[in-house]
Amino acid sequence: MKKPIVLFGMLGAAACAHAQSNVTLYGLIDTSLVYTNNQKGGTAYQMSSGVESGSRWGLKGAEDLGAGFKAIFQLENGFSSTTGTLGQNGRMFGRAAYVGISSPYGTVTAGRQNEPSADFVGPLIAANQWAGGIGAHPGNTDNLYVNGRISNSVKFLSQDYGGFRFGGLFSLGGTAGDFNNNRIWSVAAGYNRGPLSVGASYIDTSRPNTALWDGTAGSAAISPNNTPIYSGYASARTLSVASVAANYTLGAAKFGLVYSNSNFSDLGSPAASAPIARYKGATVVFDNYEANFNYQLTHALLLGVAYDYTHTRGAGNAHYNQVNLGGDYFLSKRTDVYLTTAWQSASGIDSTGKAAVAALWPVTASSNSHQIVAALGLRHKF
Repeated sequence: MKKPIVLFGMLGAAACAHAQSNVTLYGLIDTSLVYTNNQKGGTAYQMSSGVESGSRWGLKGAEDLGAGFKAIFQLENGFSSTTGTLGQNGRMFGRAAYVGISSPYGTVTAGRQNEPSADFVGPLIAANQWAGGIGAHPGNTDNLYVNGRISNSVKFLSQDYGGFRFGGLFSLGGTAGDFNNNRIWSVAAGYNRGPLSVGASYIDTSRPNTALWDGTAGSAAISPNNTPIYSGYASARTLSVASVAANYTLGAAKFGLVYSNSNFSDLGSPAASAPIARYKGATVVFDNYEANFNYQLTHALLLGVAYDYTHTRGAGNAHYNQVNLGGDYFLSKRTDVYLTTAWQSASGIDSTGKAAVAALWPVTASSNSHQIVAALGLRHKF
């Protein structure tokens, strides 16, 4: 009689252990038809993946360790829904690959992951709310559209303390005899209670082309960072970015303001191809200002508008004005149809040392100072 009792006890313990662990398969597919009035001088009609949100699939899970502690992990793959190819320059899990521990005090994770600006400032910009990549700040030099993920990193995110949270990240460069090579550190904080959300972040990167943008030492910037807005500065030895943003919700309306300062210093490091001769050793600063507004017209329909002004000083002297308009209609909780549009104008001298041209993401740069892009897409989450 004792054996059945022991057996049932073991089965019960196994069932309890199973109940304390979980693994979730999830994903998102985003495909759109894109119109551009000028790509290298010609009109273009094309299909694109991930204009509103990057197409992805992933696995995430947690195991209850007791006393409020959990073991957690996430693996997230990025891919093109139009061609089926891998994203993030061919990485199997280029969007995320980390393991960690969550506790009553916060979460510690190690691996490849977003830096903390993605948790506190990124959600407050138009690009990550309704405008998509077309709404990214010119050149995305502040990484607030979160194209750059950080490899070899340790990250901490605190729990919520009355609406206030904070976090930090450190990435080991891994170069023998050169601790600073490819090293990244970042800190951020935010407050979110009631109608007000505020976020601020600071990131300091050594060799941004290889550490942050996934480039290759000795080569030029790679897509999507080969825009002339930024490509000539990819050889910077260091990049520091300070950003702050706020959103305020009033009924169905939401208002937002964003500022970021990106400082590329000591152009000409071996982390990328050399800049034009007169830029070698120089510094360039991007100041970016965004004002955004969206309105929940109906339960299913969201409308948005944003204006962005970016200018550079130091090496080059370019000015970019950008206007975004968009609408997002939810067919269900998991499926929506969107239309996002952008107009950008450029003036001055850009990173290549030539007259600045308009260059909206994700299309090829214009042949002149103006560019219009519109994307009509379907997005499904599972």
